[in-house]
Amino acid sequence: MALMVRASTAIAAALMLAGVSGCTVQPLLATHVETFGRASTPSLSSIFVNPVATRYAQEVRNELIFLLNGGAGQPAAPRYKLDLSVALSVTSAAEIQIARENEPTAGTVTLTGIYRLTDAATGQPVAQGRRQVMSAFDRPLQEFAVLRAQRDAEDRAARELAEQLRLAVAQDMARLNLR
Repeated sequence: MALMVRASTAIAAALMLAGVSGCTVQPLLATHVETFGRASTPSLSSIFVNPVATRYAQEVRNELIFLLNGGAGQPAAPRYKLDLSVALSVTSAAEIQIARENEPTAGTVTLTGIYRLTDAATGQPVAQGRRQVMSAFDRPLQEFAVLRAQRDAEDRAARELAEQLRLAVAQDMARLNLR
């Protein structure tokens, strides 16, 4: 009886391994061989991020440039250009309940990034998208502390938005290279 259980367990495990072996999971930015036999990699380091106008958008842009190029800065001869638009919204999540107590309130910073990736040579749009990030902060009664907390929340949201934009652009580039 024990021999039958062991044999059936081994057969079941072998069948599960055979079924799972057909799965092809690979990293998003991995080098892979296309149908023509040449290797291709989505080249994020060939993207030039156009200048932006606001402080929080500049934070997103700086972090995005760092993430796309591994800290090497902008490419000298870019293949793609990225237009970036970042909008900021600050809302209050809770108001002071009792005015005599130093009860802090909560605020939320929302950064919305809209990007458009274009071919640098032709100017044709290649991909576009939108990502949004929220970051919470406390609003104490001291005015400077509120300003500093809000700026810190903007910086946290900018870093997170840059990471999401990098991932979105990498997915777009992977789709482009698979066509």
